[in-house]
Amino acid sequence: SQHFSRAQSFLWTVRCHLHYLAGRAEERLTFDLQTEIGRRMGYTDHEGNRGVERFMKHYFLVAKDVGDLTRIFCAILEADQKHKRRLSWVNWGNARRALSGFIIDGERLTIPSEDFFKRDRLALIRLFQVAQQNELDIHPRALRAASQSLELINQKLRDDAEANRLFLEILTSRKDPEMALRRMNEAGVFGRFIPAFGRVVAQMQYDMYHVYTVDEHTLFAIGILHKIESGFFKEELPLATQLMQTIVSRRALYLAVLLHDIAKGRGGDHSEIGEEIALRLGPRLGMLAEETETVAWLVRWHLLMSSTAFKLDIGDPQTIAKFVERVQSPERLKLLLVLTVADIRAVGPKVWNGWKAALLRELYHRAIGVISGGLSGEGQDTRMAAAQAAVRRLLPDFSDAQFATFVGRGYPFYWLSFDAATHARHARLMREAEASSAPLTVEKRIDPHRAVTEITLYTADHPGLFSRIAGALAVSGANIVDARIVTMSNGMALDTFWVQDSSGGAFDRPEKLAKLAVVFENVLTGDLKPHRELARLPTFSNRTRVFTVTPRVLVDNKISDSHTVIEVNGRDRPGLLFELTRALTGLNVQVSSAKISTYGEKVVDVFYVKNLFGHKVEHPAKLAEIQRTLEGVLAKGNEPASAMVTREQAAAE
Repeated sequence: SQHFSRAQSFLWTVRCHLHYLAGRAEERLTFDLQTEIGRRMGYTDHEGNRGVERFMKHYFLVAKDVGDLTRIFCAILEADQKHKRRLSWVNWGNARRALSGFIIDGERLTIPSEDFFKRDRLALIRLFQVAQQNELDIHPRALRAASQSLELINQKLRDDAEANRLFLEILTSRKDPEMALRRMNEAGVFGRFIPAFGRVVAQMQYDMYHVYTVDEHTLFAIGILHKIESGFFKEELPLATQLMQTIVSRRALYLAVLLHDIAKGRGGDHSEIGEEIALRLGPRLGMLAEETETVAWLVRWHLLMSSTAFKLDIGDPQTIAKFVERVQSPERLKLLLVLTVADIRAVGPKVWNGWKAALLRELYHRAIGVISGGLSGEGQDTRMAAAQAAVRRLLPDFSDAQFATFVGRGYPFYWLSFDAATHARHARLMREAEASSAPLTVEKRIDPHRAVTEITLYTADHPGLFSRIAGALAVSGANIVDARIVTMSNGMALDTFWVQDSSGGAFDRPEKLAKLAVVFENVLTGDLKPHRELARLPTFSNRTRVFTVTPRVLVDNKISDSHTVIEVNGRDRPGLLFELTRALTGLNVQVSSAKISTYGEKVVDVFYVKNLFGHKVEHPAKLAEIQRTLEGVLAKGNEPASAMVTREQAAAE
């Protein structure tokens, strides 16, 4: 009753603030109201947690308590209705079958007496293990008794070898570990037995990318890992399913999934802090030294594969070499791939898509090739010759002279950036364009498996071409996720863009695809000004304008042998890529390729660039100018909500 009373008081307070701020009867606690309500209720920033995150954590904890108590209460009423009379604990227990010290009541596992956990503390863990192994539901009375006995879970029980063995068995069981751990979390036993997990229960991240609290995300990830192992995702995730069957360190993988976000909300790098937690927890749970080392490594580098695949040019041998240098072994590569897939799939709806799957697949295959001794010893000339030989076999209709002309137009970057099938398509595209003397040729290919549409343009190259095309695509409603910008030796540009629609699927609506060529032509001739069209679009909705992202521009001249790499982090908005690339054009910087990743309201754009002479940008003053200019572009869309309203009102007036 005290739990319900405190919860009711908190929720009524939130509701009163909600109605007052909204000026009406409003029951939705939207993003734009959370910060102000948290401030009014006295939640301030602490190290590692913003005030709004502390407020929302309290809200989720209260909601969880109400939900858990309600479920237990309703289940008890339901169970009582099935009996003609209320049974005492003794009669109830004696009338049913015994199992490992517990009682089976129908299809539910329960305890034989109210003081059972006081007499056997280990039973607080064993309850969930026995229910899991026998595929039994747990009686609400047993869950309630466990919730009321949490003070019995002390350091002595946490250090108990048998208790830790049981917990590890629950986590790594082939019988639905997600459900067993959810029951433990519902009763409060999970967070009490693993205090580090208890700290992330109801821990939210105040952004539009992370849909679930950390504990929910973690439990979902464990469930996805279990489904990958069981073959449930063999059609949707064939590579992860295949690799899971060959993994040796499955216990380490399950524990790494449990711990990969365990240090969120503590301040600092959660991967590094999580690694330290893994090194302490592994031995406690009875893991072997090599297993603990693997768990710690996976937690430390659980973002490595996604950041490499989604941000960097994985066609660049140096990118692969540095990735492989960190991974080192085929087993770690397999573990990291499966962990990455489970992690991304568990973030929220529509976060995982075919494009991300394709990038991770490509990175895996390139890396395993190097680890296995494939490409590591091959030089640039050897790989170029192999690429040209492969495409020659696909162009039997080309004469030797025609093929020699095509080969002569591609610089090394071109031959190392695409596969043979794409090279062959390009050859035919260029031949057809030149035969028709068309000033602009556009090819569109929908790839449903990768959830992306590939758009290739062949036209005369000139400064700012990438920026204009990016603007045209933004005006058309297409989101660029990857781009390759190639200038051929004849002065023509062969630019390829991979685009998606606003929901993360292939940009495949026929009416929009049909208009693309016209939009491109109008932009290139100057009849259509992208910046004017984009200025008419709303920057942010009222509910999302509350989010800000600290603008950050990183310039790296070490990650690539041939290009300067610029990473841009900021608040996403319509036309941002167009503005960034237009700024780079104004700085006399040429973009060779671009990777675009969106995480809710945050965008991470990575550009591989050169100066006008085809070299890296290395002069300190020029690098500082690039950083300063791009930060200025990012700042335009990152003002606090009140400032943005003022700017938009001023524009309207």
